[in-house]
Amino acid sequence: MRTSVHTNVVVNLIRTITMTLLSFITFPLMCRVLGDEMIGTFSWVTSFIYYFIVLSKISIPNIAVRECAKVKDDPVKLSMKIQEFFILQAVMTLLSFGIMCSIVFSVDAFKSELVQPMVFLISLNFLSSVFAFEWVFTALEKHVYLAVRSVVILAVTDILIFVFVKRPDDVILYTFLTTLVTLLTVISNIIYLPRLVKFKKVGRYNFKQYIPTLMTLFVISFSVALYAKTDEFILGFIDQSKASVGSYSVGMKGVDIVIGIVTALSAVFIPRASSYYANGDEKNFQNLNKYSANIAFIIVVPAIALMTTLAEPITGLISGSFVSNGFKDSNYVLITLCSLMLTYSLSNIIYTQILIPKKQERLYLYTMLFGVTIDIGLSFLFGLVVFKNSPAVGIALATSITDLLILISLIALTWKDTKAILFNLNNLKIILLGVLVAVFSFFVGPLLYKAFLNGGEEYAALLEISIIFIASVAIYSIGLIISKEKLTQSMRSRI
Repeated sequence: MRTSVHTNVVVNLIRTITMTLLSFITFPLMCRVLGDEMIGTFSWVTSFIYYFIVLSKISIPNIAVRECAKVKDDPVKLSMKIQEFFILQAVMTLLSFGIMCSIVFSVDAFKSELVQPMVFLISLNFLSSVFAFEWVFTALEKHVYLAVRSVVILAVTDILIFVFVKRPDDVILYTFLTTLVTLLTVISNIIYLPRLVKFKKVGRYNFKQYIPTLMTLFVISFSVALYAKTDEFILGFIDQSKASVGSYSVGMKGVDIVIGIVTALSAVFIPRASSYYANGDEKNFQNLNKYSANIAFIIVVPAIALMTTLAEPITGLISGSFVSNGFKDSNYVLITLCSLMLTYSLSNIIYTQILIPKKQERLYLYTMLFGVTIDIGLSFLFGLVVFKNSPAVGIALATSITDLLILISLIALTWKDTKAILFNLNNLKIILLGVLVAVFSFFVGPLLYKAFLNGGEEYAALLEISIIFIASVAIYSIGLIISKEKLTQSMRSRI
């Protein structure tokens, strides 16, 4: 059982890092090709569509993974549950699309010749994802298939983007190619799914059993959507050109990458955490969550250390701002948002691996409603008043403060489960090593940049980041071994 968890973590880590690298290669090129206004418009439309994606799913993936994991050894019960969740999601998707259309055709901000086609192209993501059944593969722990499929599809679409997107006018084509990832995923899953599950109706559907939990989870998910995407949405209304949204997107890119890695790894633990708690195995439940938090700390802490100290060269390389005047303040946005990598990742672990298995989702609901209220209020205050000349920085600060308050609230509500998971000597070792990496990067980085500046700013920035990264990995790894950090020791014992 334990070996299976480690295997799933490794497979998911390889998948996530590979997909992250593929995405990261594409984004800087698109920043240069499309510019801050087109990238900002794309991000703004994506943030709008995200609300309807959440509505269409009504949190089915969260509860479906839990429910399907419980009956995965009973083909008949598994098939019925999959059918029930599919029907629920199909109905909600049609409702969500209808609401979206009514808004798009009635609000002037969405009626432009550029925005409206982008809205309907991106909406293909949630229209087609009804048939993706991604939660089935997660519940059945088919992580190898998910890894291979995702990497191949993303590689193909990246190649198409490189070949065909050449100028700002190609933003509609770029939008379609990003949506193509979902369409190809759906096709692949539909082909493979019948090998795992036989769809045969053997009794009456029982939708009522899910409604109370789904309603709670939906309100939670919609609150999370408001919290996660309202910053860019508000910023798009503050800055009509959407250039600030482009700067915010560049600053957020590195943060999103790390958060994506940690949350993807956390997804591996959800079925197992639910199973342990359902079976009353408190010891393994706690050990699994401690293991998950350990992984989060070991990834996030050095990422914060490097991104805060290398923010200017990182955002300069991503956006191409060394050779253009666009993407103003993106480096300050990155510095301000770096704390999210830790606060968001830990909040996600508490929610998905503690509150959901214990069916205490309402605690997360109350916390997120509190967070959304604070975030919207602070975003308008900082974006329009305090940082009116740099609204992207103001909204980034509002988001960081809110995320910290959310984490503090969740820890207070789950103190019995989280105190040993988060506050221990092992995590303190990691934090101290992160401080060491940050000090090294802060003082040595600028010296390297000046030393290589004769080759140009981009060349100097690239070498600065590369050398600092390699040296920091060495310092961090040696520090983990010397301090006998638990996860490192565990990995060494397996080797």
